[in-house]
Amino acid sequence: MKTIGIFLLLLLAQPAVAATLLIEELPPLPQASSNNAVSAFRDNQGLHLISLLGLGSQKTPTAIHKQGFISSQGKWQKISVPGQPRLASAAANIGNSIYLLGGYTVADDGSEVSTPEVYRYQDGKWQTLRPMPVPVDDMVVLVYQQRYIYLVSGWHDVGNVNLVQVLDTRTGEWQQATPWPGEPVFGHAGAIFEDRMVVCDGVRIQYPQLNLGTEKKREFLSSPQCWLGEINKDDIRRINWQRLANHPGDARYRMVAAATDTGLLVFAGGSTNPYNYDGVGYNNKASVAEAEVFSYDLKADRWQVLGSLPQASMDHRGMIYDQGWFYLLGGMTNPQTVTDRVLRFKLD
Repeated sequence: MKTIGIFLLLLLAQPAVAATLLIEELPPLPQASSNNAVSAFRDNQGLHLISLLGLGSQKTPTAIHKQGFISSQGKWQKISVPGQPRLASAAANIGNSIYLLGGYTVADDGSEVSTPEVYRYQDGKWQTLRPMPVPVDDMVVLVYQQRYIYLVSGWHDVGNVNLVQVLDTRTGEWQQATPWPGEPVFGHAGAIFEDRMVVCDGVRIQYPQLNLGTEKKREFLSSPQCWLGEINKDDIRRINWQRLANHPGDARYRMVAAATDTGLLVFAGGSTNPYNYDGVGYNNKASVAEAEVFSYDLKADRWQVLGSLPQASMDHRGMIYDQGWFYLLGGMTNPQTVTDRVLRFKLD
């Protein structure tokens, strides 16, 4: 009996491989854009995809833009976006509203500043909301009960924070939830189903030890970690965090995730070599995008490899799920090429 039990445990620990993905190309964005905040909403005209802010093809500070685009019945239109041009913002959908949160600006001298602004887009108009208590960018943004927006960890000006900031979209109030239990990171990915979220990877900072006569800089390193957080239904500020087994393959930076309506959390793309916004790694090596798609099944408590995208992709700030389809808007393909590509895939 003991031998059988060990065998079963080993079997469950191995990621299974599913069938290939069904993939479709959609009309491209009006301009190539990477590191763009993406979201979507449905109304009586169907699904509207939205891309906000991001980085243009030249990948320089002047290529950081504040363009916004919305699709209507397969056609893209420009929309205005408030605030400054910025990167690493995030967007979230509640009802027919889109919330745009945070990000960072890049000055001509390369200095970066996290921004606290929060905006809501509804019926073609923007409304300025109460700013976040601690400005962050490259954070994970998750929606709970179609009311609360959770901002998990992320970068603030000079370093990562372990905060979990919660916006109540009905009252406009901010609260602090149970802190992120892992190494504080930026560029991580996560998804939520009902009251359970899974958040993985990102980039941690390793600070040099102080030794006389040496000059070492801090390092930006991959952080292979996955955590399951369960929100307390009686107190949305309380999260019970538990460490999960790592997903298949190496840790990823700026991959994306979204949840199906059955509790399957799907992760896609990213790079195993953390990089600056131009796609060049902090180790001065060109970063390579990944094509693999995998999932975490909350019911079966296991990771599963689902297949691969037709073209590797990284530098995303969100993935949309709607009626069985996952949508990717823009991003970077190999070699570090900002793209206007829009595709969707589903589990075949």
